[in-house]
Amino acid sequence: MDETQRFRWFLGIDVSKETFDGCCINMKGERLFSLSTSMDRKGFEELIKQLCGLSVSMESVLVGMESTACYHVNLYSFLISLGYTVMVINPLLISHFVKLQLRKTKTDRKDATVIAQFLLLNRDSLSQTILSSDISDLRDLSRQRESLVDQMSSTKSEIKRLLTMTFPELEHISGIFNKSMLRLLCHYPSAASIKQAKRSKIAKILIPGSYGKQTDVSVDRILKAARVSVGTSSATKEIILRQKTSLLIQMEEHLQELTDILIELCEGKVQGEKDILTSMKGIGEKSAVNFLIEIGGDIKQFESHKKVIAMAGLDPAVYQSGKIDRKGKISKRGNRHLRRVIWIMTTKVIQFNERFKQYYLKRIKDGLPYKMAVLATAHKLIRVIFAMLRNQTLFDPRMN
Repeated sequence: MDETQRFRWFLGIDVSKETFDGCCINMKGERLFSLSTSMDRKGFEELIKQLCGLSVSMESVLVGMESTACYHVNLYSFLISLGYTVMVINPLLISHFVKLQLRKTKTDRKDATVIAQFLLLNRDSLSQTILSSDISDLRDLSRQRESLVDQMSSTKSEIKRLLTMTFPELEHISGIFNKSMLRLLCHYPSAASIKQAKRSKIAKILIPGSYGKQTDVSVDRILKAARVSVGTSSATKEIILRQKTSLLIQMEEHLQELTDILIELCEGKVQGEKDILTSMKGIGEKSAVNFLIEIGGDIKQFESHKKVIAMAGLDPAVYQSGKIDRKGKISKRGNRHLRRVIWIMTTKVIQFNERFKQYYLKRIKDGLPYKMAVLATAHKLIRVIFAMLRNQTLFDPRMN
């Protein structure tokens, strides 16, 4: 039996920080119960009491709630642990659904009713992923890693900005973001501080743990540059730079920890699919894992590659009015995390995969600007990935 056809009872839940409202309807759209209660154990048990009072199997109940960043998570996890099927719905879908209603009443209880009606009317065409708790946890880890990468990029920019004032010559001597150089900056964050330090102390910090990348020659070059540096001597900037480099070292450790856990947890869940994706030159292990997590771990839930593109918000926005019918920029109404990883994968396959590089260059030759050419290549990439995962085949350069 189709996954959506087994549901006969539809529970819409509107969540806020302290409370939540619920409304349950049947196949005819008739209200069976509604409640407004607290977002705690007592409230959760009251909801289950209402559901048990219907004397229906939990397998026949479809629960829907809007994504609220964090407020919905505890109730979602509670219902999932009991065996209920719960869908976290993009608020934009509910917003569009509300616009189709003639009545514009806005209350939390009304919102719960609208969500229940949305579930009922779209039960046969819902394309939202019903995430397992395992995939949901992997998605949390993946997005935390993404957030950490963004923070690290911002911190690196700040370190470079400060170094242009305290020791501008250093960046031309060595990479400033390797571990040995970051350790040095934690102790000596300016040319002035390095000039005052003993050579033996600089060497003791710089050389051990650099895996041969830093030598006595490197130490001498840094000391020579420090003596003739035009860098500003500023105790304030040195304190800030020392803290920034220390923070970056910590974030790199956290990033490695998240990456190791993510890859370990993915083994056995999406390992086969990951191997398929990484068979394409240009797609690395991290990007493959992030892509699979963001699509829910199973490509079979999508009818076509166009559904994946729409989920990522990479489909063109369409404007129609009278005789005007044109396509504009991408809609950006999907999963921004998925959109980001697709963009990263696309730029990499353009760089390292000859087939996609040639396709990209052809679109550039046709007159498309850079971003539009990358977007066109991304559409082709998703079409190929969809076929590979559907057919469980490795990358074939001849595949259309």
